[in-house]
Amino acid sequence: MAPFEALYGTRCRSPIGWFDIGEAQMIGLDLMHQAIEKVKIITEQLKTAQSHQKSYSNVRRRDLKFKEDDWVFLKVSPMKGVMRFGKKGNLSLRYVGPYKNTQRIVQVAYRLELPPEMSLVHPVFHVSMLKKVVRDPSLIVQNETIEVKEKLTYEEIPVAILYRKVL
Repeated sequence: MAPFEALYGTRCRSPIGWFDIGEAQMIGLDLMHQAIEKVKIITEQLKTAQSHQKSYSNVRRRDLKFKEDDWVFLKVSPMKGVMRFGKKGNLSLRYVGPYKNTQRIVQVAYRLELPPEMSLVHPVFHVSMLKKVVRDPSLIVQNETIEVKEKLTYEEIPVAILYRKVL
């Protein structure tokens, strides 16, 4: 038994035998012309299916290029594993970093300069795993330490007066 017959339960019909059982067999050039026409129809349908799939995938695709010494965030997948990057569940990080791009390996792969605690991670990443860091000084948030007293209280100190009304 042929593998096709074992898998699908019917015999494989070659291009020569594409006619149904009981049909009179055509002889010579008519049979070849019919087979060629069916192959053309199949290839046209495959091309249209491929173009549909390509248009669907190109909507979500974006071309990213990074220069050397650019800073990028690294996308981490929310999988369970050894490297958790801090929090669990819904509060887990999507991007870690920023890390410095040291080298462009190929068109879609970049080598990052990772810290020593991530020495077990391979430093080459696909462009889809990276997000460019936009260095806007107004977006940088400074973390200030709050001194907590023994009774778990702290003193609020105003930083700036935003509005003032003089009577």
